[in-house]
Amino acid sequence: MKLTIERSSLLKSLGHVHSVVERRNTIPILSNVLLDAGDGRLSLTATDLDLAIVEATEAHGIEPGATTVPAHTLYDIVRKLPDGAEVSLSLDDNQRLTIEAGRSSFKLACLPRDDFPSMTDGELPHNFALPAVELKRLIDKTRFAISTEETRYYLNGIYLHVAQGSDGPVLRAVATDGHRLAQADTVVPDGAAEMPGVIVPRKTVGEIRKLIDEFEGDVAVALSDTKIRFGFGQAVVTSKLIDGTFPDYSRVIPKGNEKELSLDCRAFANAVDRVSTISTDKSRAVKLSLGDDSITLSVTSPENGTATEELAAAYQAEAMDIGFNSRYLLDILGQVEGDTVAARLASPDAPTVVTDEADQAALYVLMPMRV
Repeated sequence: MKLTIERSSLLKSLGHVHSVVERRNTIPILSNVLLDAGDGRLSLTATDLDLAIVEATEAHGIEPGATTVPAHTLYDIVRKLPDGAEVSLSLDDNQRLTIEAGRSSFKLACLPRDDFPSMTDGELPHNFALPAVELKRLIDKTRFAISTEETRYYLNGIYLHVAQGSDGPVLRAVATDGHRLAQADTVVPDGAAEMPGVIVPRKTVGEIRKLIDEFEGDVAVALSDTKIRFGFGQAVVTSKLIDGTFPDYSRVIPKGNEKELSLDCRAFANAVDRVSTISTDKSRAVKLSLGDDSITLSVTSPENGTATEELAAAYQAEAMDIGFNSRYLLDILGQVEGDTVAARLASPDAPTVVTDEADQAALYVLMPMRV
């Protein structure tokens, strides 16, 4: 194998694939990236057995061949080479890869490509195209609520499925960790109507989100009951799905919350951030005291003292005190696009529904805390 490639092209592709590789691996080959040269392109593949990314980039002076090298080491080398450098890669008979750029030369020990695991797609019968901006929106509106509790593994991802919305079927993304729930809808793409409900793992969501930032157009999605594939032009992500049943989230979304609160979203977020500064406990609880067209935020800390702030708000229902985890509240407010955030409440110990005037297809549910 032999080729020459621009540093910027190689670095960009390595940046996409190397993050899949775990820093610590009990299986040595999983620490490596597969380099496969041929047909004017260098193809890079990385996998952790649950998730695989393949990306192709242009190269020249190619003598076809393939090998695997330590992913993070190769990435660090290329990252430290000067801008505009031409990088030459060549594999010798002793299975060592030589990397040369200008006066720099490195030799890396390789493992044979035959040892590299192949993550076969299998049959992926459901195929559709989703605009990158919509996929980005679905992810951003929901991923903050993905659970990190490994025992409830079925909550460790985004539940993607076709659901019945107020105006007909929608493609819906839902995530919850038991304390909060985030839901976002978009139009059902052609070919997605019969898809099964699938749980896309947290790590896969993160890798897809990084690729979206550098991609415009439609993302090609293909899935089965066990796997999902996202195509971003030159990059393809294939992932196993979480094998579990997502809970019936509709039962968590309250229908009878009649106390309506509306206020300036940025002013509210800034006030929550300010008063929570004094909090020392993990929960960072903030108490909201709702009265006639006003809301008072307060935090009490045995060690630090107290903090209060009053805001103007549209609220006409009976006075009420309710507490929330300030970090969870800020996560939700950070996704609100409009100037105004609306909340529907029932009682101090019942879930609260938060909506965004600028995006009616998104909805959030937050469980209160005792304060």
